[in-house]
Amino acid sequence: MAEFTPAPLDRTAPFYVAGHRGLVGSAIWRTLESAGFTYLVGATSAELDLRDRPAVFDFLRKVRPRYVVLAAAKVGGILANNTYPVDFLSENLQIQTSVLDAAVDAGVERLLFLGSSCIYPAHSPQPIKEEYLLTGHLEPTNDAYAIAKIAGILHVQAVRRQYGLPWISAMPTNLYGPGDNFSKAGSHVLPALIRRYEEAVHNPGSPVVNWGSGTPRREFLHVDDMARACLFLLEHYDGPSQVNVGTGSDVTIRELAEMVARATGYAGDVEWDLSKPDGMQRKLLDVGLLTSLGWRPQVGLEAGIADVVSWYRTHGADARL
Repeated sequence: MAEFTPAPLDRTAPFYVAGHRGLVGSAIWRTLESAGFTYLVGATSAELDLRDRPAVFDFLRKVRPRYVVLAAAKVGGILANNTYPVDFLSENLQIQTSVLDAAVDAGVERLLFLGSSCIYPAHSPQPIKEEYLLTGHLEPTNDAYAIAKIAGILHVQAVRRQYGLPWISAMPTNLYGPGDNFSKAGSHVLPALIRRYEEAVHNPGSPVVNWGSGTPRREFLHVDDMARACLFLLEHYDGPSQVNVGTGSDVTIRELAEMVARATGYAGDVEWDLSKPDGMQRKLLDVGLLTSLGWRPQVGLEAGIADVVSWYRTHGADARL
């Protein structure tokens, strides 16, 4: 592999953010703009279908980006993942192989692939270290999505070995923030709770009914912190291992629901539907590698939830429902 030392990126070089309209991609775009990048490139799904391999090759040959963040993916909550595993596996593999292969063809110098904490075995010791990848069985409710993301990590590692390019991967914990998916079928737990409690505030009389027992523990990271971590890693890290990105602390789903209740002002009854799945009992990332490089999150969970509730109230008509 050619000698490479992480350093500040050229703020004037073309920088392609794949998925720049999504939750993570839009946050990365905002972060790059605020950091002084002047040649940002994006394409909507209507302009470029990332599953269309020839179209992706043509696009990157024209743009010739020096840097790429692959934030585009088909994502969803536990219900969507469990109901449509073929879609999550097939579409994400198509997106990843198209973009990663085209990036090699276009000579992209530095690329960051975004995965998910669901890549780790369902019964991993806690907190979950990067080295636990491929050491056990995956959580059945989202194993298809996880396999696609694992393939992306291995694809990046293979590019490093075969072509000597300093590409890297980052594995975020559960993300939330402005622009999230609030739909009943596709949302993750936190936006689902926000939508549910906000609806209850405006329609009093019926209790809020939450999924599962409320006992599983989860870690949550504001998407703006994730975006800052991506730029930090591009400028400070080079290695074959994926890097966990999180806060290093977690809460129970019941505690999370109580935070959402406070943020929305809901004071009514709450019930828990035990017929719905809990998923993994705990999923907390070990973020020792990232923090050893000098990175720390800036947004606390309570303040972050209040921020998203405020955004949802202002932009509810534009939210993905």
